[in-house]
Amino acid sequence: MPRALLPPLTLCWTALLLLLVHLSVASASRSHSCREVKTAFQLRQIGPLKWVPETPSTDVDLLVCKHDGPSCCTRKMEESYRVAVVRETVQNIRSYSFELKFLLSGHAAAFQDTYQSLFSFSLGHLSSLFESGYTSISAAVDPHISTLFSDLSLFIRDASSNVSVEAAVHRFYDNLFPLVHTRLINPGSAAAITDGNNLSDCLRMTRQDVNPFGRHALAMAKELSEALRAARALSWAFSVGEEVMNGTEVAPLTKECTRALVKMQYCPHCRGLTLIRPCGAYCLNVMRGCLASLSELDMPWRRYVAILEDLTLAVADEHSLELALLGIRGQVNEAILYAQLHGPTLTATVDKVCGQSMTETHSVQPTTVKMVPTVTDSPPLPTNQSDPPAMEQLDRLSHLRREFMNYIGRYKAFFAALPEMLCEGEVVRDEFTCWSGDDVVESYSGRVVGNGVHAQRQNPEVRVKGPDHMLTQVKDRLEHFNQEIQESMPGFGRRESWEDLGSGEENSGECDDEDGCQGSGEDTPKIYSTVVTEVAKAPPHEPSVRASGSSTAPLTLPTFTIFILTLALQWALN
Repeated sequence: MPRALLPPLTLCWTALLLLLVHLSVASASRSHSCREVKTAFQLRQIGPLKWVPETPSTDVDLLVCKHDGPSCCTRKMEESYRVAVVRETVQNIRSYSFELKFLLSGHAAAFQDTYQSLFSFSLGHLSSLFESGYTSISAAVDPHISTLFSDLSLFIRDASSNVSVEAAVHRFYDNLFPLVHTRLINPGSAAAITDGNNLSDCLRMTRQDVNPFGRHALAMAKELSEALRAARALSWAFSVGEEVMNGTEVAPLTKECTRALVKMQYCPHCRGLTLIRPCGAYCLNVMRGCLASLSELDMPWRRYVAILEDLTLAVADEHSLELALLGIRGQVNEAILYAQLHGPTLTATVDKVCGQSMTETHSVQPTTVKMVPTVTDSPPLPTNQSDPPAMEQLDRLSHLRREFMNYIGRYKAFFAALPEMLCEGEVVRDEFTCWSGDDVVESYSGRVVGNGVHAQRQNPEVRVKGPDHMLTQVKDRLEHFNQEIQESMPGFGRRESWEDLGSGEENSGECDDEDGCQGSGEDTPKIYSTVVTEVAKAPPHEPSVRASGSSTAPLTLPTFTIFILTLALQWALN
């Protein structure tokens, strides 16, 4: 090689060497900087930026995020991470529970609005009967009609009230009897009430003994009581559900849980790893440990949802509630016609019980009404099937029930699925590495435990001392409601198929692969395939219990008569 070429060649190698040294120094400078940690600290609004050092330090006394190498964290940063992780976790839990809470409160209000609409229509329906057919007592009976429907409305709206449907109906007929006796059967004795006579009080007090309305008062009381009982229980169920959701929102996270959450979400930042995500199985262990007491609500909640489904079916099935309310007009009309038809006998009985009334000075003849008196052994039709406004009311509750059933079934496994749902937002499944709590790994090697307090004895990430006292009270409240409903309404909420799903309280801690007990490197997506899928499942099975108006009743008399006539016709043709 010519000597003339040596100086330029040496100069090129020298420049290249200097460039490599500069790049190496710049890379080392960046690797020993906490700039990315400060950026994440600012974006998440964790605390003041002055707490984040410019470069890592090795003499930091940390409580949670300890490791041998240099750290970008300080004690103040660690405390800020603790406050931030509690805030973020509670916010995430509430974001999921808010949907369920809004579903319960929204449909509770919708059912109440529908009840009130039915009450208002039925009240007007009954008032129109007196305005068109019994004008002489129309004004006097209006306050008693309003009181009746006010009591029925309170019975459904407030489960803690001591209102009795039977007492409200009988009180209405007690007040109706003096008006019917003195103004319809014996119109001349109407002055007895206005003159301060005790006849009116006597008629009210002896109405049930005299029985002027036949079986119609008892039939109306029984039909309304059966129809409104399920509606009252449903209103109570909605109230209990909202109480449960409110109780779960205020339950605090334990110190051990907070420590595990900081270790999972923010300890990687101390090493400059602001983009690494926790392993899926590791996240499950942390979340199931934090929500162990909440998971204890799983089985009572499943029974509660089954009861909700059965109650909505009982309220809306075959329009039993609507027909009972719309049938009040027919029942009252038949009761008055019965009293008029038996007027002379009734008057004689009243004279014996209450003393000689003022009917002696007047003719005792029932006033004529526009309707033909009919007294039959079969109950009257609940409502006029040709009345378009009445028919419009029949589908309202059924539509509301179908809408509610489509949604509530998705939340029957809510408390078992909540840890998985929370981890869905923390885990990125398509990355090759993840954070295991101690280091960056390809797969989490720890064992994943199941749900519930008992299962957390084998949890390697969170130490659970016992069930939370506040959530234990919530669970007891829910179980008490379930028990009372199942005792007062036998068969409601009995779903044997759901018992096989298991619950946190019965979990032994031995968790198989279907429950998400493999490491994150084996098959991470499978971790979330069990309960999360159930939350989004289609509407649940139809309840095994049917309302009292079910089509499974034995063969009725009209059906039997048709059957005999058919056989006779076939015999005649042969």
